[in-house]
Amino acid sequence: MEVYMSSKQVQRQTLSPQDKILEKLQEIRKVSLRQMNQTRLVAVPNRKGGVLSAQQGVQVSLLIGGLDLLLSREEYERLIQEQLTNKSHLVSFSHFYSSQGAVALQVSCFSEAERVFMLARDTSVNEKNLSSVVIPEIMLNCLSPDVCPLLVFVNPRSGGLKGRDLLYGFRKLLNPHQVFDISNGGPLAGLHTFREVPRFRVLVCGGDGTIGWVLGVLEAVRHKLVCREPPIGIVPLGTGNDLARVLRWGSGYSGEDPPHILVSVDEAEEVLMDRWTILLDAQHFSEDAHSFLEPPKIVQMNNYFGLGIDAELSLDFHQAREDEPDKFTSRFHNKGVYVKVGLQKISCSRSLHKELKLQVDAQEVQLPNIEGLIFLNIPSWGSGADLWGSEVDSRYGKPRIDDGLLEVVGVTGVVHMGQVQSGLRSGIRIAQGNYIRLTVSKPIPVQVDGEPWIQPPGHIIISAAGPKVRMLRKSKQKQKKSSASKDGRSESPSSRDAAH
Repeated sequence: MEVYMSSKQVQRQTLSPQDKILEKLQEIRKVSLRQMNQTRLVAVPNRKGGVLSAQQGVQVSLLIGGLDLLLSREEYERLIQEQLTNKSHLVSFSHFYSSQGAVALQVSCFSEAERVFMLARDTSVNEKNLSSVVIPEIMLNCLSPDVCPLLVFVNPRSGGLKGRDLLYGFRKLLNPHQVFDISNGGPLAGLHTFREVPRFRVLVCGGDGTIGWVLGVLEAVRHKLVCREPPIGIVPLGTGNDLARVLRWGSGYSGEDPPHILVSVDEAEEVLMDRWTILLDAQHFSEDAHSFLEPPKIVQMNNYFGLGIDAELSLDFHQAREDEPDKFTSRFHNKGVYVKVGLQKISCSRSLHKELKLQVDAQEVQLPNIEGLIFLNIPSWGSGADLWGSEVDSRYGKPRIDDGLLEVVGVTGVVHMGQVQSGLRSGIRIAQGNYIRLTVSKPIPVQVDGEPWIQPPGHIIISAAGPKVRMLRKSKQKQKKSSASKDGRSESPSSRDAAH
């Protein structure tokens, strides 16, 4: 079937067995290049007499999200039936994702599927809005054994308008159903769609926060996937892009077109990366005993975890962005605001060594007089700075993203952080280890991969988070080619950072 998707309507035409697809596309191209780009050729079942019945064999898959976490199957079924379904005989439950607060439905009627889809978008449960996404069906019997399709996630809110442009670009180039707007249903929609694909790769277009989001959901649902460890590539659309720098994808998106990005993904090499679980157990200490303020909080860390001045700057920046989100549409503006926030903190001082007790691999570690403490999983911090430094020290091994170790580094204040950012100094090396325990005596700003908050007093434990994840690292040769082909002009930011 030939499907023409114009801006005003969708036209369908069933082709005859004598039609030659390539010749037909060439004819359309002669008339209009735009029409060719908006034309799809779709395989559909051939019903008796060549007539397609609208309701014969209909199965519409919907993913409903935004539900409460960790409920039982019976509770999810009751919620959906109460809130969304009138004709329960047309709706069945195919998958439950309790860790994500989501369920997958199979609806055997187009009109009922449309009603449930629209109703879910206008429904809230316990003051949370529900989400609904139509899930495409992958024809697994048509995939050859050596095929490794690409699942693409794009955050259209990252990188100004660049994220939106990439979303449209990839949907034109690939099957649009394998390119997901991550702001609509999150990473689960794409992973659920690819759940039975034996081999696939993932491309995440976004900042470090978006990458962490995808890795977190993948970790939670990998047991439901046939391909449990798909390798992940990056198109950097954030402000810091530290993980993208380490994996040679560059310091930021420099306008590379989608076809070149796909070639880079195809030529990238697989590497392993550690992930870490942080347990934050907030307690109230008194002379007699202590009582829990709140249940322990568990977060995943990919890049780094900071306490003190580093996290305080991140928190102030985050609050400024929350107050005026429309102004934070470019990396350069974001970095300018970050510098301004830092200058306001120069005169502030905090004796962190008096507020923290640190254990690394069950050994007490004395902290120097510092204002910030950072735990590094990757050798890039704060938009590309080398906080650990390159000096050889017999006490420590050379940091790697797959060595099962965290580097513990201190900074003495905003001026020291600025010197590190400028490459004039490195941080104060404190320890290396794979099991960290912190005791915090006062409320303190903390941040995990750029997400900051104020942590109450209590205990913090950092340990390895299960299996290492597979990432895609851009090949050096490909990176040199892309930088050399930039119209013969000066070197791009991406290529400069790759060389570094």
